[in-house]
Amino acid sequence: MSRKKMAIRRGDRVVVLSGKDKGKKGKVIQALPQQGRVKVEGVNIIKKHAKPTQKIPQGGIREMEAPLSVSKVMFLCPACHKPTRIAKKLSADGRWVRSCKKCGEVVDRG
Repeated sequence: MSRKKMAIRRGDRVVVLSGKDKGKKGKVIQALPQQGRVKVEGVNIIKKHAKPTQKIPQGGIREMEAPLSVSKVMFLCPACHKPTRIAKKLSADGRWVRSCKKCGEVVDRG
């Protein structure tokens, strides 16, 4: 299976555009480019029944984030704090970097 490109990466802040969690903001904790999905902290919470194991001796019902489609979330610019699309720019040192479409600020870390 080929690797699909996604503009949203782990650690990005996003806002949910549709569904039961519409309008919620959170940090991407996992990006799944093969499926085109992301897990967002505190969004799309499901309950999973776990049997007792050595790691979890009491078992029980765990709450965890489920992946949601990357098309249902939009990047939140750290500079202008607005939901925006991501542009790719060539930086001065010849690397491609991600930038905000609204304010033009480079959003790549390090």
